[in-house]
Amino acid sequence: MAYESLREQAQKMRVSIIEMLTEAKSGHPGGSLSCTEIVAALYFSEMRHDPQRPDWSERDRFVISKGHGVPAVYAAMAHAGYFPVQELMTLRKTGARLQGHPDRRRLPGIEASTGSLGQGLSVAQGIALASKLSAKPWHTYCLLGDGEIQEGQVWEAAMSAPKFKLGSLTAILDYNHGQIDGRVDDVMSLEPLADKWRAFNWNVIEVDGHKFEDLIPALQKARKATDKPTFVIAHTIKGKGVSFMEGKIEWHGVAPNKDQETAAIKEINAKGVRS
Repeated sequence: MAYESLREQAQKMRVSIIEMLTEAKSGHPGGSLSCTEIVAALYFSEMRHDPQRPDWSERDRFVISKGHGVPAVYAAMAHAGYFPVQELMTLRKTGARLQGHPDRRRLPGIEASTGSLGQGLSVAQGIALASKLSAKPWHTYCLLGDGEIQEGQVWEAAMSAPKFKLGSLTAILDYNHGQIDGRVDDVMSLEPLADKWRAFNWNVIEVDGHKFEDLIPALQKARKATDKPTFVIAHTIKGKGVSFMEGKIEWHGVAPNKDQETAAIKEINAKGVRS
């Protein structure tokens, strides 16, 4: 898909994210908006998947470890045709398939139930190891939050994935520099981040996480890796696309009200999102 078409998909996803969170009156706009281009790049360009056959055995696998950012995934899935776009308005409602954190038992196309932070990379590693042991062609992607990788279990997976030479595993960091308790650098700095992952023997690629011109080549390069996993550091902005949310920690887990919804959607539709 051409970059302009991907930008249009990301714009539609942002509108859907704002709409569903406003309807739910709860959720996480900051980290959903920061990873929108990353998720769009996967669902509309890089991943092999079939919305009509979510259990297709040859599909690529995607684990969103930062489960609170799942509105971005729901938006991508809806616009890709996994379920009607109207179902997005059931987010976080009792009995709905679209829970506040992904539930693989409820929604076909979700690979792992996540939200307990720090566990997703281990799950993705297991999926990637299964593909290697069974000689299957799928690639496994895992989206991590930056506050999340302060968790020790992430570093156990970071150590073991290169041991098993899991070239079919790509981890992507949504590096928006904010978590619920404040700035990541203030809570527990990750730096020197790239050096750490290289020291663990990962391929490391740094990109602007809002530029498809950066994301797509990086993901294509990661797919070609055979001897070790790839870690993509995607530099992003929390709340990207809505000026009154951008870079604001307070929008980590607060849904917009109706007036804020109107203002946000007007802004998104007026200018789209350009890097």
